[in-house]
Amino acid sequence: MRTFFLSLAGAFVALIIFFVAAFFILAGMIAAASAPEPQPSKIVLTVDLREDVTDQAPRGGFAALSSRPGFVDIVTKLKAAERDEAVKGVFVRGGEIGVSTARAEELRDVFLDLRAAGKFVIAHSQDVWSTSPSALRALSAADEVWVQPGVDFMTTGVSLETLFLKDLFDNLSVSPEIEALYEYKNAPNIYKETDYTDAHREATTALAQSIWDISIVDISEDRELSPNQTAAVIAAGPHTAQDMVDAGLMDKLGWPEEALEAALERGEAAEALAVAKYNPPTLRSGAPVIAVVGGEGAVVTGAGAQGFFDEEGMLASDKIAAALLEAGRDDRVKAVVFRVESPGGSPTASDQIWRAVERVQDMDKPVVVSMGRVAASGGYYISAGADHIVANRTTITGSIGIFGGKFAIADGLERLGINASAITVGGEFAGAYGTERFTDSQRLAISEQLQRGYDRFTGIVAEGRGMSQSDVHDVARGRVWTGEQALERGLVDSLGGFVDAIEVAKQLAEIDDEQQVRLINFPKAKSGIEAFEELFGASADTARAASIVNRLADDDRLSAVLTQIQALDNSRTQAQAPILIER
Repeated sequence: MRTFFLSLAGAFVALIIFFVAAFFILAGMIAAASAPEPQPSKIVLTVDLREDVTDQAPRGGFAALSSRPGFVDIVTKLKAAERDEAVKGVFVRGGEIGVSTARAEELRDVFLDLRAAGKFVIAHSQDVWSTSPSALRALSAADEVWVQPGVDFMTTGVSLETLFLKDLFDNLSVSPEIEALYEYKNAPNIYKETDYTDAHREATTALAQSIWDISIVDISEDRELSPNQTAAVIAAGPHTAQDMVDAGLMDKLGWPEEALEAALERGEAAEALAVAKYNPPTLRSGAPVIAVVGGEGAVVTGAGAQGFFDEEGMLASDKIAAALLEAGRDDRVKAVVFRVESPGGSPTASDQIWRAVERVQDMDKPVVVSMGRVAASGGYYISAGADHIVANRTTITGSIGIFGGKFAIADGLERLGINASAITVGGEFAGAYGTERFTDSQRLAISEQLQRGYDRFTGIVAEGRGMSQSDVHDVARGRVWTGEQALERGLVDSLGGFVDAIEVAKQLAEIDDEQQVRLINFPKAKSGIEAFEELFGASADTARAASIVNRLADDDRLSAVLTQIQALDNSRTQAQAPILIER
């Protein structure tokens, strides 16, 4: 028996030693991977638009162990390359299914700035299956655009797709008991309609037309064609690769390897370096600091997901508010740039973040909002109080409105042989969120609650934008706008991307235009060991569940609908923009 216990103790100690050793080995690997690599003396930076990246780099869970950059990191590094003598140019691989219109706009601006700084940009496209002009728009500002021989170029017009689920809910005997303020607050239409309402069609058509017009003007300017020529060619697509060259929308036929070799040769025998591995020149420690707070995903209350698979897919109010306040309290920080990429969500969470922005301003730190692809509804709510709002011309914004309610599932359950019966005390509204439809008095109470939320939302916008609440209502009512349309209506202050927001922050903080600034992210990224520690606690059940969810999430339409349904279940009132899938 004594031998047995000694053996058991030995095995236990060995197990502990194994895990400790494994921890330090992995930690060492993480540290080695995160150590800066030597940079070539002559560099051609490579950017692959075929890779789907989040707006900001992952800061939690397993994803934080990688060196995968976010879109903002890519833009920031390309901007820094302007002043790096080692960087001779940039080689870009085009996205086969396109990039979002607003990202294409930011990339185009950065490529034009690189060329103005004396760097070259060579782009290559293998195949394009997206109908949106964004795939071409992201490349059109290059010195040379190559296209692979023998492929078809599928770019045509702008298509914004909406899935309507009313017939499905009718078949399931589920009633969407959802009220919306006002007629353009079209997010609930996917549950209640079989097609676009007049207001929904009007707003979506105007949005698509604005995106199309802006895209055509940019591409025409870059390719030295008239807008009429460009529009006629793209609208008549799809085209062969040779057709695109003949029309002047691309420059030459060639294979990816040939285009890269041409870029390296033009870079005076430079070496290719992925932008993720590029380390820009280090600034002196005394350079002025601008804080960058990134908010991405649906606006929710709380601290957000934690654990193995946490990829920061939510804009969590506790986390974002804490990051803003941490930046405000940091004596080094002269201004804050708040990058917002969100279709909205909980008004309660939005209110908390709005208040954090206000508190940072009370600390004498200007706050500048940089809107990404979408900053609408709750995403606009959290932006409205900033000192300055910068939006891309094709950012989807506005959607100042609110909706709320529930899914009445009693009839559907009855069809399955389930009878939902409830006993409630304490007033009629106590049972409002049960399985039955709302009573008249419950519906009236919901409507009054939504009106109070809408009035607060428009009041915050009025205060932040220096408008009357009546004027805000005229451009609100739930309607979405492009950034260009929002500028005309006083909802944003200027047009541009993240880089432009940094310049505005410098001006507001009275930092000299020519002075370089250090950008510090809040919340600060976890170290390799901290991120590694977060991985423990993820069970096999969690892993299996995450695998299933990831498969569903591959379909952007289904993912968007499921996200909205879940949001409504978690918070009865929502400030969310309509689901728009750009094709």
